[in-house]
Amino acid sequence: QVQLVESGGGLVQPGGSLRLSCAASGSIFSINAMGWYRQAPGNQRELVASISTGGSTNYADSVKGRFTISRDNAKNTVYLQMNSLKREDTAVYYCSFRIRSWNGYETAYWGQGTQVTVSS
Repeated sequence: QVQLVESGGGLVQPGGSLRLSCAASGSIFSINAMGWYRQAPGNQRELVASISTGGSTNYADSVKGRFTISRDNAKNTVYLQMNSLKREDTAVYYCSFRIRSWNGYETAYWGQGTQVTVSS
């Protein structure tokens, strides 16, 4: 069993900052790609940012220059630093890890989601 636990969401004013964290625990042999997704009401879930095992990053155009994804492999944790937040960043944010278990199989796991609301 693998569990992903997110933290760090909340209410912030436009222009403010938040930092999301997502930590994995359980039967983990290795963690490959890590990513953050978001889903606003009425919209499909979209990729916000991802980071590979080697540290290569990828961002949605809408967050480039404002958001930074990073990972701490020793802690099985991924972070999303969100600066200069805009109202359109309001959504439920989900982390997702591709995890290889001790039996050799790789599976995508998801966090429970954390609400980010940008409003004055």
